[in-house]
Amino acid sequence: MDAEDILYILYTSGTTGKPKGIVHTTGGYLTQVAATHRLIFDLKPDTDVYWCAADIGWVTGHSYIVYGPLANRATSVIYEGAPDHPAQDRFWEIIERYRATILYTAPTAIRAFMKWGADLPAKHDLSSLRLLGSVGEPINPEAWMWYHEHIGAGRCPVVDTWWQTETGAIMITPLPGITVAKPGSAMRDFPGVKSVVVDNRGKPVPPGGGGFLTLQRPWPSMLRTLWGDDERYVDTYWSRFGNEIYFAGDGAKLDDGGSVWLLGRVDDVMNVAGHRISTTEVESALVDHPKVAEAAVVGRNDPDTGQAISAFVSLRGDNQGDDSLAAELREHVAEGIGKLARPKQILFTEDLPKTRSGKIMRRLLKDISEGRPLGDVTTLANADIVERIRQTSDAKDTRTE
Repeated sequence: MDAEDILYILYTSGTTGKPKGIVHTTGGYLTQVAATHRLIFDLKPDTDVYWCAADIGWVTGHSYIVYGPLANRATSVIYEGAPDHPAQDRFWEIIERYRATILYTAPTAIRAFMKWGADLPAKHDLSSLRLLGSVGEPINPEAWMWYHEHIGAGRCPVVDTWWQTETGAIMITPLPGITVAKPGSAMRDFPGVKSVVVDNRGKPVPPGGGGFLTLQRPWPSMLRTLWGDDERYVDTYWSRFGNEIYFAGDGAKLDDGGSVWLLGRVDDVMNVAGHRISTTEVESALVDHPKVAEAAVVGRNDPDTGQAISAFVSLRGDNQGDDSLAAELREHVAEGIGKLARPKQILFTEDLPKTRSGKIMRRLLKDISEGRPLGDVTTLANADIVERIRQTSDAKDTRTE
């Protein structure tokens, strides 16, 4: 194959909008997935048993179940199935049985494990594990610490990786044995990558500042175009800050040491009374509460503040959602971020609508919160939960001032 021959086209629905056919080619893509897989996971091909617990049809499956591990002759676990079938300790049983040494999974799955309880992994011998990875969305510090403590026994490095279907391979990550990780931060660029957080005018922000995440140097595994739509490719990725700067569509902030903290999609930023508030920050504040396993936040139209914050919350264990807990959670968010970030509506639900890759479909939650007809649910792994959430929302209006 020629280096620029098409290797595959992967259609990504994302969480909104018309699907895009991401084009990846052969030489550069294989170079970067092989290098990142070997170095970020500290792979020892002769002794490691590597498990990427992603859906093989998602880009993480392509890059870190198929191409990267095969290029590096890794011994891999490949699993097709749910994490709670036949029981909620399925992952831990697999790790124990095959003596897996590396686990790469999504924050959504980690928060589900938190909800099911630490007693489940405690029943299994997970001592073979030596490195843990996180992928798919920003991981909140609470989930990072639980993963590190209860799955990694406090001894396994955690590599919290940022990348996209479009980038093809990991771009920002800690490197085990080199980086002193901060729970919740993707840390620094992989060697050779140049990410820059910029303001509205495209100017780099200083440490401590926040803005838009851009990539300002070509990388081997970059997408070459959108299949059949070169114009959309340019408009989507190469127009916001000029045709030589790739705009990832994500917001990020730098801490005082220059480490990168992802804030989620910029189209997930809410405008409440003139203040821009990230859905990710509110979700992290909610999940920081000891009774909360998972949370999704959306902005809905509000006549007084422009947008109001609606939160959908799934609780840990046997905790019950009621008005007093809703009030407690609102104050918890206010203390952590500020009063303007306090959700106006909190709805308790057993689960959240997710794609098979584990991404929460906030678009559907926004439809529910604003009383609109639901959009397409065909990409959901748990489509039935949407109707149950809608019924709960119709039956009990939990909005409070």
